[in-house]
Amino acid sequence: MRRIEDVAAAVGLPSESVLPWGPDRAKVRLDATRAPKGRLILVSAMNPTPGGEGKTTMSISLAMGLNKRGRNAIVALREPSLGPIFGIKGGGTGGGRATVEPADDINLHFTGDIHAITTAHTLLAAMVDNALYFREGPDPRKVRWRRAMDMNDRSLRRVILGLDGAVRETGFDITAASEVMAIHGLFSDAADLEARLARVVVGQLRDGTAVRAGDLGAAGAMTALLRDAMMPNLVQTAEGTPALVHGGPFANIAHGCSSLVQTKLALGYGDDVVTEAGFGFDLGGEKFFDIKCRAAGIWPSVVVLVATVRALKFHGGADPKALGAPNDAALQAGFANLDRHLASLATFGVPGVIVVNRFPDDRDEELAQVRAYGAQKGVGVAVCEAFAKGGDGALEFADVVNATPSSDGVPRFRYSLAQPYPEKLAAVARHSYGAREVVLTAEARADLDAIEKMGGTELPVCMAKTPLSLTDNPALRGAPADFPITVREVRLSAGAGFVVALTGEIMTMPGLPKVPSAARVRLEPSGRIRGLMQGD
Repeated sequence: MRRIEDVAAAVGLPSESVLPWGPDRAKVRLDATRAPKGRLILVSAMNPTPGGEGKTTMSISLAMGLNKRGRNAIVALREPSLGPIFGIKGGGTGGGRATVEPADDINLHFTGDIHAITTAHTLLAAMVDNALYFREGPDPRKVRWRRAMDMNDRSLRRVILGLDGAVRETGFDITAASEVMAIHGLFSDAADLEARLARVVVGQLRDGTAVRAGDLGAAGAMTALLRDAMMPNLVQTAEGTPALVHGGPFANIAHGCSSLVQTKLALGYGDDVVTEAGFGFDLGGEKFFDIKCRAAGIWPSVVVLVATVRALKFHGGADPKALGAPNDAALQAGFANLDRHLASLATFGVPGVIVVNRFPDDRDEELAQVRAYGAQKGVGVAVCEAFAKGGDGALEFADVVNATPSSDGVPRFRYSLAQPYPEKLAAVARHSYGAREVVLTAEARADLDAIEKMGGTELPVCMAKTPLSLTDNPALRGAPADFPITVREVRLSAGAGFVVALTGEIMTMPGLPKVPSAARVRLEPSGRIRGLMQGD
């Protein structure tokens, strides 16, 4: 591990803007941001298996490989949530020899950003109920602001509170789904952060008038709680490549991208900035373009789609318990899922690259089939073995990305903000998922009417959908066609600046699996934490 001051100096960050948080991490002041000079590379994926396909590992790998090829690369990632860490997926800092460090600390409390976001959210919730207690504020039946915590806990999805005051039903969302987290991912400076927090709609009066956080006087204190969390976190990869880790919205229930301020900071110092968007291109990738790029005024040069042999077999109909077994028929059938994402990417006008995250049981014959598929589609394909070999295992990956022409930088969004919300939702569903139509339930239509009356017009849409399928049904693998997407509820995130459309059975508070990952986590006598990563 390099001293964090040396990591900062390597990319030219001014020392007065780097605030060490110990020997191996630092906060970077926003005044260090300067005009962009670098190439932005987005890493997305085909629809994953339940365990994920190593998108973070591939992002880290590419940055390390580019550095070994003489490029000054920075990787810009999201902060891991404790929900999946202790749930089903384990840590979110890469894997093997392609990690960001200190991995254990990043996966746990890190610099406290997610705790600060949870606390700011909770403060607003407390001030809402305090107003109700004194018979002020919104109608208790029309309170929209739920509570948040950074943990999977299905028992908190629906709760009754206020037994000593205004009794009402509410619930908890995981912090990664909090609007405060979404705002943290999209603000530009402290003044913008406070203005966005003030716009948050917490409920309505009896006549339907919106009640906002600013009306309760909460925005100033919430901003104060987020003072340190505003600053991106500087760390490094296992090979010393500079890494920024900041912001943590999920892509299945939020917009799934690391913070806007982090990306802009990195673009001012790196030749290449490698960033990721959560889950498949149908979720995080689409939202990266239509929400983050629209807000930030940026546009990627190249998009990487992560594929794995096991994910191709999964979407080709193979038994999920036998994805390591040879199954050429399922492998070939699985390319239909990758086809859909390549077609979706083409509509944004950005060149694509396919990278195969190689697993130990992948056969050379299977990898050759993926290369043949890429040649047929006219798309570069690289096989990455950085999990086992570090940056040396990502050299082909770096070479294929370097050989890919950059986009023209002209934004091509999925829809116009002036379009009605049903048209925006339909545009995403048709072009990103291959759906026939979007069906709005009566409740969703009522939500949209209320949103428009509150002034929530001309905003982007953020689809909350399962990551396991192109449809709203996680059991439908592959590339289904001619299917409807049902939107059952729509929520206004006025501070973040988008509306969230909930589909299928998607939950904003996930539950733990029967045997959660938390059951294997241990603190050893040496002080090392074991079990945060799968296979650890």
